[in-house]
Amino acid sequence: MRRAALRLCTFNKGLLIPGRGLTQGSQDPKEQGPLHIHEASSPIHVNHVRVKLREIVGASTNWRDHVKAVEERKLLHSFLAKSQKGLPPRRMKDSYTEVLLPLGGQPELREKYLTVQNTVRFGRILEDLDSLGVLICYKHSKIQAAQRSPLSIVTALVDKIDMCKKSISPEQDIKFSGHVSWVGKTSMEVKMQMLQLHGDEYTPVLGATFVMVARDSENKGPAFVNPLLIESPEEEELFAQGELNKGRRIAFSSTSLLKVAPSAEERTTIHEMFLNTLDSKTISFRSRVLPPNAVWMEDSKLKSLLVCHPQERNIFNRIFGGFLMRKAYELAWATACSFGGSRPFVVAVDDIMFQKPVEVGSLLFLSSQVCFTQDNYIQVRVHSEVASLQSKEHTTTNVFHFTFMSEKEVPLVFPKTYGESMLYLDGKRHFNSMGAPVNLMTKNYLVEP
Repeated sequence: MRRAALRLCTFNKGLLIPGRGLTQGSQDPKEQGPLHIHEASSPIHVNHVRVKLREIVGASTNWRDHVKAVEERKLLHSFLAKSQKGLPPRRMKDSYTEVLLPLGGQPELREKYLTVQNTVRFGRILEDLDSLGVLICYKHSKIQAAQRSPLSIVTALVDKIDMCKKSISPEQDIKFSGHVSWVGKTSMEVKMQMLQLHGDEYTPVLGATFVMVARDSENKGPAFVNPLLIESPEEEELFAQGELNKGRRIAFSSTSLLKVAPSAEERTTIHEMFLNTLDSKTISFRSRVLPPNAVWMEDSKLKSLLVCHPQERNIFNRIFGGFLMRKAYELAWATACSFGGSRPFVVAVDDIMFQKPVEVGSLLFLSSQVCFTQDNYIQVRVHSEVASLQSKEHTTTNVFHFTFMSEKEVPLVFPKTYGESMLYLDGKRHFNSMGAPVNLMTKNYLVEP
């Protein structure tokens, strides 16, 4: 059961921060010199993290050269370990990374992150977290003998992102930090946090847990990663939490409504909702009417279509996962805004599964739907699927889950069909996994697209 986002203001317990021995030297953020997300010479699109990732894998900056770059990566197969035992253990501090987003010092950079309401675009933050997570994993699995990494590290899952700050200013510097907290044979869990400068001190804004997987140099099969060396009781706790997270994900998947029937309590919930929508005048199962202050689930949808251009490709010439998250989030936010009739703000993101890569040139279909509501809360599910320009066959690539809070109480959402009832129960499960309802309405808190 996930903790409430409000209580995640203490999420430093889930991340080894500099003051606890992960880094050495000055702890003054002004003296530590973290990586800059953006280079001052090119403040519109190019960022230092993405440039560094391209250098690590030898990715081409020009789309016309991508085939040649892929052929060159085939030569790195010899550097791949035959087993995990052949790789040296790494410490958590070895992968610790800080990245600075200097919104305060670079007004020209602010335009990329700015909303019309003078807040920070959360979709851009999702992109930065995704890039940072990949970079952290490359630091953990660095091979000294190879100039370029033979691994293809990709995002497999966004386990959770929990907000704990009531405002994100576009005029103050932001700092991201994180490290590998758990390792399997071919996968790594990364814990990250985002902080914002207030006065002379960085204060927490959000905590995030991502799961990355390592694949071979051609991104065709799994590859082994360095085991993790545990050095303290605190690190033991972090690693144990990673094991628990893995077990929770397996348990959640095994009880998926796509695999097993709803529980007795859930069946009762759906039946009661069905009875509440029957027309008492006709005494017929086919005659349905909405209760007061309610909306049919089928009327809460928004859709969008994107053409996947080379500009949005990642270092492996697929569409950047952070871009997909940003577009899904923006559609979900618009859906919550339209449904609730007021500006919503994000409370939590969880269980984003990257089931299939999105190829450059694909048509990307995004379908967003409100699937559960309670009081001021709106649970939105975004389904992503692709089709090639030549084929009409659609394939699911991602499913996104976002929890929003509206400025005012929102209508109840009612399913009509059995399929919608399953979406309702799935949304309810994701909402309940947040723990106790979050109360963040005491101040102006608007984290928008």
